[in-house]
Amino acid sequence: MLRTSTFTCVRCGLTVGTLDPAGAVRNHCPSCLHSQHLTDHVEGGASDCASRMTPISIAVLRTGDWMVIHRCTRCDELTSSPVSPDDNQLILMRMAVRPLAQPPFPLEVFAEL
Repeated sequence: MLRTSTFTCVRCGLTVGTLDPAGAVRNHCPSCLHSQHLTDHVEGGASDCASRMTPISIAVLRTGDWMVIHRCTRCDELTSSPVSPDDNQLILMRMAVRPLAQPPFPLEVFAEL
């Protein structure tokens, strides 16, 4: 019998299994995609920050795998974690299209091309 542990989401309070449906270890909530800052990637070890990690973006690796980019609300450290099969697809797509919906230039310039 496979035994899994759980954690409680720091944002929405959902009880989440540490393994996703594919059996991979997960570190973020599949509902709201928030995480907790437990690993210090800069110093290489456990973090004493323990603040909420907010999902801010999506990155696509050369392999085609999607990663959720998180920023710590306290110390601003950036981390990434793989997208899980049961992650909230609406939030993922909102983050993925945000740069296209809010470009740093006026869209009217395309009419002149």
